[in-house]
Amino acid sequence: MRSSVRFTVVLLLLALLLAAAMVGCSMLGVVRFSWDEMWQSPIFLNLRAPRVVLSVLVGAGLSVCGAVYQSVFRNPLTDPYVLGISSGASLGAAVAILLGLEAYVAGVGGCALLTGLLTVVVIYRIASTGNRMHTTTLLLTGVCITFLMSAVISFLMVLRQDKMDSIIFWTMGSFASASWGDVAVVAPVVAAGIGVVVYYCRDLNLLLAGSETARSLGVEVERVRRVLLLSTTLTVAFCVATCGVIGFVGLVVPHCLRLVCGPDNRKVVPCAIFAGGLFMLMCDTLARTVLMPAELPVGSLTALAGAPLFIYLLYRNKKKY
Repeated sequence: MRSSVRFTVVLLLLALLLAAAMVGCSMLGVVRFSWDEMWQSPIFLNLRAPRVVLSVLVGAGLSVCGAVYQSVFRNPLTDPYVLGISSGASLGAAVAILLGLEAYVAGVGGCALLTGLLTVVVIYRIASTGNRMHTTTLLLTGVCITFLMSAVISFLMVLRQDKMDSIIFWTMGSFASASWGDVAVVAPVVAAGIGVVVYYCRDLNLLLAGSETARSLGVEVERVRRVLLLSTTLTVAFCVATCGVIGFVGLVVPHCLRLVCGPDNRKVVPCAIFAGGLFMLMCDTLARTVLMPAELPVGSLTALAGAPLFIYLLYRNKKKY
């Protein structure tokens, strides 16, 4: 009973903090608004509001996907980028930038999404044998793909040094070009991905006990893994295609929530929606306000905030690992 009360309190607190942060962060920037001015300002309606909403959506999606990966692979150090999705999307974006496709609608994002999804297909084909998917092979293939794609991107940047800054900034993540069109594309994908995860939360908990145990309790292990990994990788691919590569969100947020809510994914996943959105929103707000009018890549701030926190958590709980 006490655990359920704590979960309810934490969930409500996170929801309230996120709502307050969305309003407060919308007022901050090069141009500041009062409460009354904000709702009539074109800058807020066309630039800042979609940026705030998109950052929350991406943060929620990446956090939930991170919780899924950590449960499916039974490894707390796994994050959404372990399958090489981000590196595949980065290669597509780099090629689009080199070809001068930034001026076209969905030019960079479309190429990033295409190569991200192709990367997922290739990795799944390599790791699958019949109807079974080998998680160890999946992880190792993702790592190899990541190194390969990073090497190709580095080679492309050397060939076209005039485009290097654009490629580097995209691969470190940014919401600077966020629009309502991006929100319209990402929102249904993130909502559908989270919906699938919520539906399979019980099976996800059983997977933590091991494949054989889960199978003995009636879980169709291979089908559940395939559905969860497909839905989450699609979510990550769409997120990366709109804002670039942003790390540590899917690694740190679910891990911190498990320290508060316990290992039950029926509690971790709902909290991850709000906590991930809040974390990403705060990092993006700092990215656009710390050095105004210049802007920092949000991926560098998520790493600066997430890495020390994660090291501290590992140190504090090292006896458990």
